[in-house]
Amino acid sequence: MTTPPSAFPDVEALVVDVLEADPALSTATVAVAPPTGFDGTQPAVLVNRRGGSWVGDLHVDMPLIEFEVYGPDKSTAHTLANAARRALLAAIGKQYGTNVISDVEEQDGPRWLPDYLYRAANRYVCVIRLSVDVF
Repeated sequence: MTTPPSAFPDVEALVVDVLEADPALSTATVAVAPPTGFDGTQPAVLVNRRGGSWVGDLHVDMPLIEFEVYGPDKSTAHTLANAARRALLAAIGKQYGTNVISDVEEQDGPRWLPDYLYRAANRYVCVIRLSVDVF
């Protein structure tokens, strides 16, 4: 079995960088936490790692990335969710630092999901599994 690296890449930061570089998401906040004053109606894509696994023989980190996508209305949130999915799928084969995104696979979504923290929110949630070659 291959020994894991001493430090895994910050996959959340990597995904935020990928999404922020996409012009279709330029009107949205892309972050790992909601900005100050957020009420769920602003255009936003929140990126969170929700587990995953290390495949030692391949030296691949396979995180599950969850997008919580918000907008001022349901249609805008849906459009942003699809833009985020497309941007991450387009990252297959690209190198970021010493890491390469070798695969992107949708696990769930986008699906409409009420938000009980932000009552006025229009939210879609998706889960995408990445395969990140770790060097």
